[in-house]
Amino acid sequence: MKNILWKISGFVCLGMAYVGVITPGIPFSIFIVGAAYCFSKSSKKMHDWIYNHELFGPFITNWTNHSVFPQKAKFMMVAMMSSSLVIMWFATHNLKAIMYTGITMLLVVIWGWRFPGSLEEYEMRKLKDKKIGWIK
Repeated sequence: MKNILWKISGFVCLGMAYVGVITPGIPFSIFIVGAAYCFSKSSKKMHDWIYNHELFGPFITNWTNHSVFPQKAKFMMVAMMSSSLVIMWFATHNLKAIMYTGITMLLVVIWGWRFPGSLEEYEMRKLKDKKIGWIK
């Protein structure tokens, strides 16, 4: 029964990741990481498939092995969050909601920007004995 629930959760996360790729404002990265985790608990075939996927494979492999958050994804994250705030402003004109949402988004951007943006940057940080993300 657990195996089936993990597999269903993996497919739901995978579906949300595909939606996140084509829909502005919905992240794909957290869902693809969640799908990889769920499939690691339920299906070796799907776990291997997601790591070898043309679109998601390099992202999940670099994140798992090196904590690399691609530079392009960082810029897209900022662009999507900014556009979401603009849309929210024109839809609601609720300054408090915009401020709270903006602060939350800013914290997420700060979190994401602390990770290396490429394998080269990761290697450079390792050579200089700098932090990779939040930890050494």
